[in-house]
Amino acid sequence: MVWKILPSTKSQGKSYQEQLTQLKQKTVISLPRVQKITEQLILGFLAGLLFSWLNVPVGWLLGPMIMGIVYAAIESNPQPLPPVFMTLGKASIGLATAVRFSPETLSMATTYAIPILLCVLLTGSLSLFHGYLLSRWTGIDRVTGLLAFIPGAASTIVAIGEEMGADAIAIAVLQYLRVLLVVLLIPSAAGLIFPANPVSQATASVAVDSNLPMPMLLNLLVLAGCCGFGIWGGNRLRLPASGLLGPMILALVAFWELPYQLQVPSWLFATGLLFIGVSIGLKFNRQAAQKLFKAVLIEVGLVLMLIVLCLGVGYEFHVVTQVDTVTAVLGFTPGGLEAMIATVMQLGGDAGLVLAMQMSRMLMIILMGPWLISFLMKTGKSSDFEEGRIKEEEAEKLVETIESVNGG
Repeated sequence: MVWKILPSTKSQGKSYQEQLTQLKQKTVISLPRVQKITEQLILGFLAGLLFSWLNVPVGWLLGPMIMGIVYAAIESNPQPLPPVFMTLGKASIGLATAVRFSPETLSMATTYAIPILLCVLLTGSLSLFHGYLLSRWTGIDRVTGLLAFIPGAASTIVAIGEEMGADAIAIAVLQYLRVLLVVLLIPSAAGLIFPANPVSQATASVAVDSNLPMPMLLNLLVLAGCCGFGIWGGNRLRLPASGLLGPMILALVAFWELPYQLQVPSWLFATGLLFIGVSIGLKFNRQAAQKLFKAVLIEVGLVLMLIVLCLGVGYEFHVVTQVDTVTAVLGFTPGGLEAMIATVMQLGGDAGLVLAMQMSRMLMIILMGPWLISFLMKTGKSSDFEEGRIKEEEAEKLVETIESVNGG
């Protein structure tokens, strides 16, 4: 009996040695890859730190993204980061997006619910139409064009675009170009048209959470739960951009319903932006850059047109609701929330209502945008298929006609 056991023990020891050897071999093989990932993340961190120090808007996204583009151009064919980094980045952005929306702020918009809804639908339709023109005139894919013009949280739109298979670099550049133009033009134009009224300057009414703060460790565990279950639930429900919308929806429920005050630490949001920026930048290629240069030139004109149309929508909101013109116009600008709040406070409008209007629009666009774009893409593909079938039938008839003439 002992004789039978001994060979078995020896073979088990040999099997363990083989497993240990294989593990060492895998570790040695993967070590250069781990070093490369560490190098890319460190460079991205330094770029994000520099852009943040220079006060560049969303520097922790743009800095690492530009670093990734330069890295990709130098390396010519770098390996992208593992998908887990992008997934974690999207989830953290979803959490940070959810914390911006409070029930008190959004409830302010219920006073003008129907006019705001109609104006949001109108400005959203105008944005999608301009996105369609951008894709049609520049040759970029339709999803990229549509998402490039959606007026919402730009970092959130970039994450949604990456998950929907669009060109995330193009979306990031075009989104921040739109925001830059809005921030540069609207406050200056508003200051010229509507002189400042220091007597009636308003302050933004921001809801103060009266709940007790949650201990940081428990706070992080709740956020981790929102990320994990949100990603899993988003995939099970087949949500568009599930990696972002799943955690965001779950976090909204947690932020609004739990009896404690939850918060997303700034370092967590910055880490998510870092992961996404590096991942997007490493996908850069020269062919995309050529299309992007043409798209940037065309987008400038389209954004200027969109700004004028959105200002017109805001003025119509003023006519219908009798809300003061400054508040109505700045409440429907296509982006630049912080700049619009500062401008309306300087000009004496209702900053609280502008905040509520902008936040309501942003929440509706982030939640409905992916479904709407998916629907438009399916409709476009079916119409393209039908058009192709008709052209094919016409070509077959033409060939038959030619053959009959030659035969005659």
